[in-house]
Amino acid sequence: MRETLVLNASFEPLSTVTLRRAVVLVLQEKAVVEHAHPRLRVRAATVDLPLPRVIRLSRYVRVPFRRQAPWSRRGVLVRDRHRCAYCGRRATTVDHVVPRSHGGGDTWLNTVASCAEDNHRKADRTPEQAGMRLLRTPYEPSPSDALVLALGGMGRESLPDWLAVPA
Repeated sequence: MRETLVLNASFEPLSTVTLRRAVVLVLQEKAVVEHAHPRLRVRAATVDLPLPRVIRLSRYVRVPFRRQAPWSRRGVLVRDRHRCAYCGRRATTVDHVVPRSHGGGDTWLNTVASCAEDNHRKADRTPEQAGMRLLRTPYEPSPSDALVLALGGMGRESLPDWLAVPA
């Protein structure tokens, strides 16, 4: 499980890493802790370190420009916060707004999180044909937003205000 966000020296989100990797980067002085868990610490004979949630690299790392976040089913569920786009209940599947059989693809703008009942009810039709209304319009997250949203499992309230992604 990747629990720690890694920021570049310029505070740009780069990736997520395991807690163990984050601690190693801090101990090797390749990164500094920017945001830590309020009550938990990592302790050893000669080490006393706050449990990192966000670390920042000490040196700037040049990364190739990524224009868009890669699409994935998990990414769609995380983007929609596991809420059905048709009824608002817990979502477990991904629904294509324009079905694949009608030429719709696996894209951020054509997929929404859906509960199994609504996905089955909509079937191989568009929402208009099925008489269903989308509660929110699908959008394409930026690569940085996708990284921060992926950390949503640890709770958005636990992230610092300067890192929050608009709802």
